[in-house]
Amino acid sequence: MESPISATGRVSLTETAEFAAALARRAGGHALRSFREPMDVEVKGDESPVTIADREVEKLMRDAIRERFPGHGIFGEEYGQAGMDADCIWVVDPIDGTRSFITGWPIWGTLLALTCSGRSEIGVIEMPALSERWIGTRAQGTLFEARDGTRQSARVSGCTQLSHARFYTTSLLFFEGRTRERVEAIAQAVHTPRFGGDCYIYGLLASGHVDLIIENRLQPYDFMATIPVVEGAGGVITDWAGQPLDMGSGGEVIVASTPELHARALDMLCA
Repeated sequence: MESPISATGRVSLTETAEFAAALARRAGGHALRSFREPMDVEVKGDESPVTIADREVEKLMRDAIRERFPGHGIFGEEYGQAGMDADCIWVVDPIDGTRSFITGWPIWGTLLALTCSGRSEIGVIEMPALSERWIGTRAQGTLFEARDGTRQSARVSGCTQLSHARFYTTSLLFFEGRTRERVEAIAQAVHTPRFGGDCYIYGLLASGHVDLIIENRLQPYDFMATIPVVEGAGGVITDWAGQPLDMGSGGEVIVASTPELHARALDMLCA
């Protein structure tokens, strides 16, 4: 296949998005072989779990990226950073939701993003156990690919009111003190509060099934792939200061289907 690197050194987003989608699908399929199978679980320094599947999948992805794009950098959860001075950097989370993975819950995913000049241009949310995926490009929109292989444009809901919103956060246990009180107040103010979901909830928001997400304790490999998916579907995703997310952002993320809902939730969160 012809290289999607143009004569100017920039990437062709259409072809590279297809490469990213195919790689995420392949990587997710590899992880799926270990799902609900006996495995050893280690605990990393940050108290998060990791399995051999996490490491095998990331190695597969890094090797494929290096072969196709030797001049690009890579930032992965398990094997760290390489070539971070490159203009284009791939951000890899081999199994987003390892706690779900090791407990047999199918709501875990493989995340892959391409950033160029600091902006997340392409993002893939791959859900291997569900055979679903979202492929987002900042400039060209977001596609949802269903189990039967059909694709359709993803579009966020038009929800603008907290009282109508379907809200997700991973766990109230991840918030402390006054912040936890504010998140609990938001959960009480919305129409439907739900918990858990990892990367899946970002895809559901892009497809209009979820309206609001508030998270913390995230790393770039947790959210960089979700940016093009959410923005390509018309949603809003920022940090808690309302600023765009990038590789240097902290772990606090708020996502909404509309600017109005985003503003209302942010006012309550940061009151």
